[in-house]
Amino acid sequence: MGEKRLFYNGRVLDLEKGAVCGGALLAEDGIIRAVGKEEELWDAPGAEKVNLEGAFVMPAFLDAHSHFTQTACSFLQASLRGVSTEKELVCRIRAYIKESGAAPGAWVTAGDYDHNLMEGGKNPPLSLLDQAALENPLFIRHQSGHSGLMNSLALKALGITESTIAPEGGRIEKKEGKLTGCLEENALFHYQKKLPMPDGEALEKAYKKAQDCYAAHGITVVQEGMLTKEMFPMYRLLLERRLLRLDLAAYLSPEDYPAAKEEFAPYMGRYRGHLKIAGLKIFLDGSPQSRTAWLRKPYIGGGCGYGVMTDEAVRAAMELSCREGLQLLAHCNGDQAIARFLSCMERTVKKFPEFPRLRPVIIHGQIMGRDQVRKAAALGAFVSFFGAHVFHWGDVHIKNLGFSRAAGISPAASALEAGLPFTFHQDTPVIPPDMWETVWCAVCRKTRAGTVLGEQERIPVREALLAVTKQAAAQYGEADKKGSLAPGKNADFILIDRDPFRTAPEELKNIQVLKTFCRGRALQRV
Repeated sequence: MGEKRLFYNGRVLDLEKGAVCGGALLAEDGIIRAVGKEEELWDAPGAEKVNLEGAFVMPAFLDAHSHFTQTACSFLQASLRGVSTEKELVCRIRAYIKESGAAPGAWVTAGDYDHNLMEGGKNPPLSLLDQAALENPLFIRHQSGHSGLMNSLALKALGITESTIAPEGGRIEKKEGKLTGCLEENALFHYQKKLPMPDGEALEKAYKKAQDCYAAHGITVVQEGMLTKEMFPMYRLLLERRLLRLDLAAYLSPEDYPAAKEEFAPYMGRYRGHLKIAGLKIFLDGSPQSRTAWLRKPYIGGGCGYGVMTDEAVRAAMELSCREGLQLLAHCNGDQAIARFLSCMERTVKKFPEFPRLRPVIIHGQIMGRDQVRKAAALGAFVSFFGAHVFHWGDVHIKNLGFSRAAGISPAASALEAGLPFTFHQDTPVIPPDMWETVWCAVCRKTRAGTVLGEQERIPVREALLAVTKQAAAQYGEADKKGSLAPGKNADFILIDRDPFRTAPEELKNIQVLKTFCRGRALQRV
């Protein structure tokens, strides 16, 4: 007989119906065997009884898109979240160098930086970056993940000079012929790979903290949104030390797929030790808050951003996806980038009619036109919206796009109307993996300043919750095992402190995850 548990004295929610469907849940070997009334399940032979103490029970969340290793590494760097002055930036970095004991010459990394919060919305000069770390190469990752800052020691260590030519689809910023320390898009990705990796012990602790963070927010499936060959040693550590307690779906860059196919053959397309190599990932543009998302019409003040992949490269990735039977995720924020994706998909489907069955996903889809919503639905794509953009950068989008265009970001209601399957994500570590904040954003659509942005794109609580449970499971092709509480599915569920269907919309963001269960076992909370 396997491990059997009867979870009782709870209030199990049916998200489809928006109502309580029972008070008990019976699980055996991590699989749900029954959901119903306590008196119906109480006499289950050999079951250990677990009192849920009246908590509401719902399916665990699935993280539809984030960056697991970057999230882990965020525990090994200085945080610049909320920094708005040059003085505060310098103080934070110097304090981190002192507290961490970083030796002279050792690389120092900082994250959570957003230039939009700085005075004038501008990056600090290179001279100030040099002051922040006098004896250390310094790399500051922008919160968007699409740009970064380096001091002079870092630029020198990487061989970046005034004459260095940026990779296609990227930019090494210069003013009056002098480096500013700012790198964007493919230039950032190229040089970021050359940074030294953390040591094994530090990385092991960081991976454990990252999983605790996701679990504390009710998430049992996480994503590695871009696995490159430089990260393979990190994954060997994950597997050799059996560190994974959450399911991890990893997506590869097309150029690294052949090496990964050999390195991780047992994990291709299926979970083993909680890891699955789930597909491929490409980038077509940047981020709207950094004005690098590729638009059909210019930003206020000029410029349309830029694309970072050619049509030929996008189609090649799609065809590789079809030949290998792997899902494809495509980072597309701006409507011109989405236009490129859709035109390439249209051509690919003519050659490979099975492509839609692989569930290709438009990641972010921030500035997605209503015409593109309908076309994506017709082609059979998915879209995963970064819905919390409304709160975190909605005011910036109003400034950069004007109110009317900004009001159309993350058009979930339009997707719902068009029959386009959609999910939500937090792009962690861009923001914490707080699903309740995202649900609140989808329902209320309020900016940080309190402005209602795109009332017409609000969706009901039911649809918002399904987007981060059942629909997220469907995006992964795992709806038969995850995303809802029913016999035969994984016992992945969370306990919460109130009924979301009877909670005022403004209070959704305050719902607390009390405990997270993966395969019927409680996970550690931070």
